[in-house]
Amino acid sequence: MQIFTAGQTAHLLPIPELVDTLREVVQDYAAGGILSPERMVIDTADAGGHLLCMPSIAGDIMATKLITIFHGNQALPVIQGQVTCCDARDGAFLFTLDGPETTGRRTAAMSMLAIRLLHRAPPRHVLIVGTGTQARGHIDALRTLYPEAAIRVRGRKSPAVAALCATLDPTGQHIRPETPGDAEAADIVITTTSSHEIVYDAPPRTGRLVIGVGAYRPEMIEIGPNLVLNSQIFVDDPIGAPCEAGDLIQAGVDWRSVRPLATAIDTPPSPDRPILFKSVGCAAWDLAACRLARRRLTESTE
Repeated sequence: MQIFTAGQTAHLLPIPELVDTLREVVQDYAAGGILSPERMVIDTADAGGHLLCMPSIAGDIMATKLITIFHGNQALPVIQGQVTCCDARDGAFLFTLDGPETTGRRTAAMSMLAIRLLHRAPPRHVLIVGTGTQARGHIDALRTLYPEAAIRVRGRKSPAVAALCATLDPTGQHIRPETPGDAEAADIVITTTSSHEIVYDAPPRTGRLVIGVGAYRPEMIEIGPNLVLNSQIFVDDPIGAPCEAGDLIQAGVDWRSVRPLATAIDTPPSPDRPILFKSVGCAAWDLAACRLARRRLTESTE
């Protein structure tokens, strides 16, 4: 079995192809062609860390992600782990991808798919809330697919914001710290924090797509309830979201009005109302990454 490093995993999962593969898998998952039960999350005894196990099965491959999350880590990464891919016909173990790299890339790619399906126009002004790994991954994905977009970054600590912007765009031509007026100009807002307090609470606005990425547990929240309750709501995973989407749970949404992203492929949202896309993650999206990696590995040997 091949074991790929973070760099090798990134090479196997280019964002444009990953977005296309996710689109296929989103449809397969909605149609029942992929089994992906709610992920198992076990807290450590002192509640300082979490172990996550996420299996999924399709007709061609099986994928299982096993990762740990320790937000207090200093010497080690906050997220560690791997994604293992097996053949669904004979159970043969095929390869292992780097877990954090896979998670970051497929999460950013899912947000890019949401932009494609829900916004339906190249973003012009993007506000990123957060300065961590997910913020960086989303900025990289945006720069790959929408190189002309103006990206502004908001964070709690100004030095962290400045450092992220300087690292990704030393010229400041496309990526800069947020300044007054940037939030109002944004047609795309992406929140990428692990916050337990609201970090984005602007009034909902038609023509603006808000994407919530970071709050993946019921007690976490990034987006204010006024925006949540006055938007058309889409989620990546209708199975996991009612148990995990803290923004939606705390706002008390009527889940009957929440649509899976897959439905937007054939039935676009109304252009007359604000739109919120909430991403909580799903093992099927890791399977999408494995499917793309397997395809590229096969092509490289032919």
